[in-house]
Amino acid sequence: MKGEPKILENILEKEVDFAKGNGLVPVIVQDEKSKDVLMLAYANREALELSIRTGIAHYWSRSRSSIWKKGESSGHVQKIKKIDKDCDSDTLLYIVEQIGVACHRGTWSCFDSVNRQKITPQKGSS
Repeated sequence: MKGEPKILENILEKEVDFAKGNGLVPVIVQDEKSKDVLMLAYANREALELSIRTGIAHYWSRSRSSIWKKGESSGHVQKIKKIDKDCDSDTLLYIVEQIGVACHRGTWSCFDSVNRQKITPQKGSS
């Protein structure tokens, strides 16, 4: 999904609200084929621009305070097939072709419930 400069400028300047998150927007990542939610990450303007230009997911690492290309060291890249935004334009959805696993723990998804406690809402709570 390598973007044209005009499309890129329109997405960055007019369509995504980076201001609400102090320069960052959450990015929900979903696998194109399985429809599994793979992970949640954050992108700043530069990470989104790199993702659009290269077709490979780039994110902002809040812990390292730097851009990271998903799979740069592991080879488990995310090829972007589509980018969408939510109704408030302050959250992005990347539809990707996941190569390898998405989670740094070695699981397909960061939301795999293996060895994790599931949280079940109590009846009658709202």
